[in-house]
Amino acid sequence: MSQYERKESAVRRLLESRPPAVPPELCADAVRRGGRMLRRRTALRRFCWLLLLVAVVTFAVWASVAQPWVEPPSQTTPPLTRW
Repeated sequence: MSQYERKESAVRRLLESRPPAVPPELCADAVRRGGRMLRRRTALRRFCWLLLLVAVVTFAVWASVAQPWVEPPSQTTPPLTRW
């Protein structure tokens, strides 16, 4: 008997046997854990959106105060020619 035939016979035995019994509290536990994971994921997503909003507002306030697009004033005066 080859390895393939042994695997095939094991799979056939599994498929022909009766399905395994599921504990009755398994469904309730899965629903409870799934709800908890969903609430945590939702809270994390909301926190990340809030953090992004705070970063955007902070950047907008900084940009409006510092005005980085404006060229800073010159520290020295240009030489006077044609006087």
